[in-house]
Amino acid sequence: MEVRKVALGVGESYELRLTGRGARGYVWTWQVTGDADAVSVDEAPPLPPPVQVLPGAPLERTYAVRGRCPGGRARIRFAQIRPPYPQEAPYDEFVLEVEVTGAAQGAAPAS
Repeated sequence: MEVRKVALGVGESYELRLTGRGARGYVWTWQVTGDADAVSVDEAPPLPPPVQVLPGAPLERTYAVRGRCPGGRARIRFAQIRPPYPQEAPYDEFVLEVEVTGAAQGAAPAS
């Protein structure tokens, strides 16, 4: 399991790309712990697949993580699971540790 740490300003986003295995029945889920209100997570619309894709080929999924509350710290655990089989261990996992700093880079400080 990979663990990555990032620092985001309020309103700043981080794009995370994870390899998907939807053709094999796997989906990425996520759970936010710590200061859950400090970040938001959204899945970006899927990109059009390449012209020729073999059945069962992995496709990339993109997630946008945005800083919301300054001073917050959140841990986002992404798990690749097959929903019909909740008792199975995740196929893959990824953890993103996020620290939300003050204003986004280039933004004027609040007065």
